[in-house]
Amino acid sequence: MKKTISLLLIFISVLAYSQENDDFSQRLKAINTQSVTYYNVDGVDFSSQTYNYDFSEKSLKKIYKKFNIKDTDLKTKDESLPFNNLHVVKKQNITDNLTQNNSYYFIEDNSKTITIIWFGYYHKPSEDFEKEYITRIINNTIPKNVFESMKIDSIDFAGRKIKLGNNCYWTNVNTVQCPYNGEMNWSVHKNIESAKTAIENQFIITKNRGGIKVISEEQTAVIFEGTETTAKKVVFDFTGMKSLLAGMSGGKTLTVYYVAEKVRDNYVSCVMSFWNNDNITKDGLAPLLEEVMQLKI
Repeated sequence: MKKTISLLLIFISVLAYSQENDDFSQRLKAINTQSVTYYNVDGVDFSSQTYNYDFSEKSLKKIYKKFNIKDTDLKTKDESLPFNNLHVVKKQNITDNLTQNNSYYFIEDNSKTITIIWFGYYHKPSEDFEKEYITRIINNTIPKNVFESMKIDSIDFAGRKIKLGNNCYWTNVNTVQCPYNGEMNWSVHKNIESAKTAIENQFIITKNRGGIKVISEEQTAVIFEGTETTAKKVVFDFTGMKSLLAGMSGGKTLTVYYVAEKVRDNYVSCVMSFWNNDNITKDGLAPLLEEVMQLKI
């Protein structure tokens, strides 16, 4: 049972938003669950969900509790949006040099109910990005083809179809897990700088979690989607992590590869991992990882 690792390592995607128009055909992806819709574009994760409440102070207070928003948190109306709304920003220091900014919009949608749209950043928030996607979500103008099917038979990996069968599942947008065969997440970017920032921030966030220790860290020559490049290989020790996650994984160490590289017409950030008790091929990787990367010997 490995499904919880993505909550620790893979669930967090990080990046500065490119100011150029996004390409719906490849760079924006989404997953629609029964209660929440998750999105990813240029490495930025955001989500939306709707509550069947009227946009009133009483209703909003109920919802604030669900998002850990306190009475003392500043709530402002964004007058530039064509919807009745309240905006809340909360910050969390990850390290001295890395801060997570959480931007929440509580919006009276076209059905007169409340839609909450969340954006998470590890840099200064982009108001233009937020407003663009709020408008698209509320007006339901995001193309249907960017939504992935919840049932996995194959995945679109940055423009290449990879057949995986029915033993794998999504744990987030562009995050796939195959029990005992590895896990990976990726984002498609407009430039290499944002891709490199994404994998570096994922590494920083993981190594700064309590109970996790870096055993080793090295640069490794690999072939990623047919291109010779370098990956950061890190082995994490989870034996000191006293949580449900460590207990359910069954593993004691996690090997992770971080890669940022040009793939076809875009740039990809990719984080791939496997536990010490996963299935490992003769070439030293879990089967899922070998779908996109090989070690260069």
